[in-house]
Amino acid sequence: MKKNDFKSIAIRYLVIVLGTVLYAVGFRFFLYPNAIIVGGVTGIAMIINMLTSLPVGVLTIILNIPLFALAWRYFGLKFLISSLVGMLLSSVFVDVFAIFEYVPTNDMLLACFIGGAIKGLGLGIVYYVGATTGGIDIVAKFARRKFPYINFGTLVLVIDTVIIVVFAVIFKKVESSMYAVIAMFVTSKAVDLVLYGIDNSHVCYIISSESEKVANAITGSLHRGVTILQGQGAYTHESRQVLMCVVKRPQISEIRKMVTSIDAKSFLIVTDAKSVYGQGFGDISDYN
Repeated sequence: MKKNDFKSIAIRYLVIVLGTVLYAVGFRFFLYPNAIIVGGVTGIAMIINMLTSLPVGVLTIILNIPLFALAWRYFGLKFLISSLVGMLLSSVFVDVFAIFEYVPTNDMLLACFIGGAIKGLGLGIVYYVGATTGGIDIVAKFARRKFPYINFGTLVLVIDTVIIVVFAVIFKKVESSMYAVIAMFVTSKAVDLVLYGIDNSHVCYIISSESEKVANAITGSLHRGVTILQGQGAYTHESRQVLMCVVKRPQISEIRKMVTSIDAKSFLIVTDAKSVYGQGFGDISDYN
């Protein structure tokens, strides 16, 4: 094995360790002691734990066995090993941290936000290196193959909601389940924050009679590429050029001023772009 390969693998698994520690901290010190149900296989294990007192970590490992058998068949050995490490470490840390009888807060709302955020950051870090903590994460990965336009965190949130409903029905804890929804939402946003970043880009569509001047101004001053699309007015049937460009958030005000100064009657449409890859943006080869 080459030295660089060994280094990249070592870093990958150190990142997984960090992510699973954060995951376990958010769950064990904030969510679990306040009876806030979590999603995934850990949530199912938590329900069984409350019924039988069996360790959550051990139950999580047992419930993951059939899912990992399925993952090995479809996602290959590399994904299986890294996710197996993620699942085992998160399960072990959950049970190890149970030794410390420390509860930072009994405020359920605060526990939802802090615990959900820490747990989500941990999960996001694990997902970022192409691994999972097993369980429902594997199910979500399967679903994302069919629905790639849905964010990973959103898919996990939908699946977890079902587990929350089951928890509410079994234990008749409707209020606790409501808090769990908040925690799940915070967790999913934290996951998306790690995977997709906070500085979302924007797609601008510009319709102007001075399209050439506008395009030159954007490429010359903002140093952003412009694509010219051919359009036609539905009412006038006149042919028009539609300029499309992707810019960072701080550049929106600049592009508005620029377009207005060239053609005050221009039409500008700005939409969010969740993920942008290519020159000047993210690495196109770095995907989840």
